Amino acid sequence: MRVSQLFTKTSKTLPADETSKNAQLLIQAGYIYKVMAGVYAFTPLGLRVLENIKQIVREEMNAISGQELIMSSLQKRSTWEETGRWDDEVVDIWFKSKLKDGTDVGFGWSHEEAIIEMMKQYITSYKDLPVNVYQFQTKLRNELRAKAGIMRGREFVMKDMYSCSINAEQHDKFYNDCIEAYKRVYDRLGIGDDTYVTFASGGAFTQFSHEFQTVCEAGEDIIYLGKNKEGKTVAVNEEVLDDKTLADLGLKREELEKVKSAEVGNIFNFGTQKSEDTDFTFTNEKGERQFVHLGSYGIGVTRVMGVIVEKFADEKGIVWPEAVAPATVYLTRLGTTPEVVQAAEDLYKELTSGGVSVLYDDRDEARAGEKFADADLMGIPYRVVISDKTMANNTLEIKARTSDTAEHISRPELMQKLAA
Repeated sequence: MRVSQLFTKTSKTLPADETSKNAQLLIQAGYIYKVMAGVYAFTPLGLRVLENIKQIVREEMNAISGQELIMSSLQKRSTWEETGRWDDEVVDIWFKSKLKDGTDVGFGWSHEEAIIEMMKQYITSYKDLPVNVYQFQTKLRNELRAKAGIMRGREFVMKDMYSCSINAEQHDKFYNDCIEAYKRVYDRLGIGDDTYVTFASGGAFTQFSHEFQTVCEAGEDIIYLGKNKEGKTVAVNEEVLDDKTLADLGLKREELEKVKSAEVGNIFNFGTQKSEDTDFTFTNEKGERQFVHLGSYGIGVTRVMGVIVEKFADEKGIVWPEAVAPATVYLTRLGTTPEVVQAAEDLYKELTSGGVSVLYDDRDEARAGEKFADADLMGIPYRVVISDKTMANNTLEIKARTSDTAEHISRPELMQKLAA
């Protein structure tokens, strides 16, 4: 990808109507475009980050037997009336409309009931179970306030997975497998060390849930951290903070550290509750009807992107972990002599053909300071410079985004470094 071909432009000016750091930086760096409060479009650069996050999630969901699909955003009223969640007093974030024939429809804020309705057409016997399906879907929620940039939007991308199991034992195994898969996801995204599994209220989904909370100053939640008898750090949500919860975890109230956090995932154990509400059954080996055990598992893809920006950004701009960055290398050409231009073009081709993703700043008119500032603002992990000076020394200049100093290395050394 060449900078000269990007239709977006970087900006030195903070967006006047944004208060969240993640939205400010993502707009300035050209990753998102604000449509209205809580609604953002993702540019080619922003989409690359989202797709990298999605691919990590996809690989880990596939590894625990997840099957990917995609549901519709339009939802039938009847689908949700069985469980009482069409009622605005039960779920107050619906976007609703009517078809031209007067039929009531809602725009998907979640998909539990819709998945159940579909699965009922395919699951009739114990031989059909277990089934675990997931999707990457744009959710629409009529949030009263949307002031946290892409961390809490009215339109956002979510990975939602749904499990259908024969019994509690089979369900619990998958539920625990999913917890471990989520931990691997957050490790690969670079936030694993600061992300904790917490026990929480289930809100509009179920009575209780487990949340994955990342320590983050821009977060909307509060968690308490403490060490149990084994010396492992345990986290507790503020809403369920009581002495009996604490005692079960081997914690004492006065030994806890209060921190702000952002929810980056959640999982819900429905048991057979929703199956009973919707008459979702199968026949067991004896020919008897049984209710399916259900679970729901979510990761906010766009929210995670915002949390990463909030956690790692510095005074110069965004700092992407390599696994999610839109490119590994920001290749910067300084000078317009034929020799420099050809050397930069050759390196660009060599890197891309070698599987290294590159954002090539090939602009003739931009000065060195402008190119360096853009590289820092965009948060690309490595900046590589080709100039008359580096060519005279038969070297390249490379600087990691998080380093204050650059080093001069040979071209083969660069390839080895990036391969490692």
